[in-house]
Amino acid sequence: MSEQPFTTHQLFHSKQGKLEEEILNFYQETQDSTVTIQVLLAAKVRYQLGDTGFHLFMKGLVRHLFAKATVNRALRRYFFFFADYFTKDEWQKLTARCFPAEPVTTELFEVTEATTLGADLSAAESS
Repeated sequence: MSEQPFTTHQLFHSKQGKLEEEILNFYQETQDSTVTIQVLLAAKVRYQLGDTGFHLFMKGLVRHLFAKATVNRALRRYFFFFADYFTKDEWQKLTARCFPAEPVTTELFEVTEATTLGADLSAAESS
């Protein structure tokens, strides 16, 4: 696990403008979407704890991370916490981007084909 660039004191006591600037500088220097989304989630917690200045904190950066950054485990893990940052249509597209449909395995496909043989299936059921 990588070392966090921000202390809890910074995350929960810094003024909004100062924290915004530090997070943006960090992301521009490192392009580390994992740590950045974790820090943004901490800011979301700060809003939930009553700091109304952090409502939709850094909305542009959050939208950029989910739309443009390489999808990784952290983005998938924290994806649902940021639903209010997107419209319903955007959310559906991002869901498909972050959680693509899994290809059907060969074994499952064979089982599906076997159950569609109506005569063989009904004969097996009546025995």
